[in-house]
Amino acid sequence: MATLIPSYSTCVNRMTGGERRFAQRLEAKLEDDYLCWYEVAVGPTHSHPDFVILHPRRGLLVLEVKDWKPETIQAITKQDATLLTERGIVHVINPLEQARQYVHAITNTLQKDPQLVFASGSHQGQLTFPWAYGVVLANISRKVFDESGMGDVLPAGRVICQDEMTESVDAEAFQERLWQMFQIQFRGSLSLPQLDRIRWHMFPEIRLPVPQEDLFAAQAQTAQVDVPDLMRVMDLQQEQLARSLGEGHRVIHGVAGSGKTLILGYRAEQLAKGCEKPILVLCYNRKLADKLKVWMTEKNIADKVHVRTFHAWCSSQLRAFNVNFKYEGEDDFNQEMAAMVEAVIRATDRGAIPGAQYDAVMIDEGHDFRPEWLKLVVQMVDPRTNSLLVLYDDAQSIYDTGGKKNFSFKSVGIQAQGRTTVLKINYRNTREILDFATRFAGDLLLGSEAEEDGVPRLAPISAGRSGKEPLVINLPTLQEESAWIATKLKEEHANGRAWRDMAVLFRHYEPTCKTVMSHLQKAGVPCTYQKQVSFDKGQDTVKFITFHSSKGLEFPLVLIPGADLLQSPDKTTEEEARLLYVAMTRATQQLIVTGVA
Repeated sequence: MATLIPSYSTCVNRMTGGERRFAQRLEAKLEDDYLCWYEVAVGPTHSHPDFVILHPRRGLLVLEVKDWKPETIQAITKQDATLLTERGIVHVINPLEQARQYVHAITNTLQKDPQLVFASGSHQGQLTFPWAYGVVLANISRKVFDESGMGDVLPAGRVICQDEMTESVDAEAFQERLWQMFQIQFRGSLSLPQLDRIRWHMFPEIRLPVPQEDLFAAQAQTAQVDVPDLMRVMDLQQEQLARSLGEGHRVIHGVAGSGKTLILGYRAEQLAKGCEKPILVLCYNRKLADKLKVWMTEKNIADKVHVRTFHAWCSSQLRAFNVNFKYEGEDDFNQEMAAMVEAVIRATDRGAIPGAQYDAVMIDEGHDFRPEWLKLVVQMVDPRTNSLLVLYDDAQSIYDTGGKKNFSFKSVGIQAQGRTTVLKINYRNTREILDFATRFAGDLLLGSEAEEDGVPRLAPISAGRSGKEPLVINLPTLQEESAWIATKLKEEHANGRAWRDMAVLFRHYEPTCKTVMSHLQKAGVPCTYQKQVSFDKGQDTVKFITFHSSKGLEFPLVLIPGADLLQSPDKTTEEEARLLYVAMTRATQQLIVTGVA
């Protein structure tokens, strides 16, 4: 079964009858290694072919589908067609010419990539795989086509007719009709990296920056973009999911590093193009909110997409709607925050704070939200759009969320039955880092099923990327531990790693963090601590961040000092196991754990 992007169920309502039938045939008649995109913007010109088909052993095919009937076609030339419609006579481009222009725009871009063309010989500079284009006439039989004379302007071999795309048509015969459109047969096979390079060029919005720490950096959208040696794109499940997120409430359960936040960012960008009201993105972690804000700013959508921590949003609601709130309890920050949230809930219930304020609400790290918070936020979605996205990973729940043992999404107003997705593959960490972190997580990562409306616990699966084994270093004293860390970070920097690509994550400020940071500063290592950390590229410093605040972030090199103060795996409480797992899985390339023996 071919992979259709977006999924058929989410785009069927905007398809014509002919497009629906053809999409069904593609899914049913083609094998698993066929990739098919329906009406997805392609390349720097943002053209919208009806269907783009890519196969590792066949090549690239662009098809235009027309629901024309014989009696509606008044005239047709190689350049245009005259149609009789309900609106009267209209003139349109010949669909074969349209498909030809689309495929040439794509191949002109692909030919600029040295790894997709012949380097020498008679075909030097040409693509190493074949490409073709054609037309699907969904309501015209082959007999009528032949008798009408349309073959003079639409070569018969480049046309699929109505009776050649019925449900009963043999799969082999259907595929033969597709591939007879190719003038060149391909004897080789495109590799997975080459397929990803093709997707990288065709769909700039699914690109992952290199290095990975620039996840939220703006990506060039023009044909003049430099072509890197290493390209990273969303995997097919991520791309299909991102493009298939339609109306209604959606829940994505995903392990650490599975690309949940990437999908949220893609979705926010797409919704921002046509929103009437603002879009709200909420998370618990301040540092994650800061990084998301940078992403929205660099994408020029910060005016439409508002990123807030949940508590900052609550505070802004009280101010915006002049709700009187004064905390008079004990001098306890957590109690004050709880009282503030309760004030927002009460004000919303009585109408002092209105609901339906946003065209869409997206919640990152939803596992850190209490049930009553989720119930409040659901009310902020405009019923006209009903667009809600919740990202969730129970294994990374590191805050007290009010005992959600019997939690269900339905209980807080999230209606996501039939619209829940699970992402189990971890792309962030190398296999070695993930295995190391998993050993410390213990039973935390034992997978457990749940009803669709409940919360499953997901065991991560490595994407298979290999790297250095994590280092565990024990030193006699904290001073010597600090000195070793300073030497190591300076060595990494001397070998070309930017300071901003390194982070020191800590569980306790005293004595570990304070001592290590002081030693690094004296050794000339630029450091930024917690609240001063920002994510603009001008801050080229080693980041000192708590385990809690690191959630949702990632760095090529992560160093965790004070291992001697952490509990051993067999004695670790579940809360400490979650924290350590979160901290360790922030590392994309190298993980170092130090302590005093």
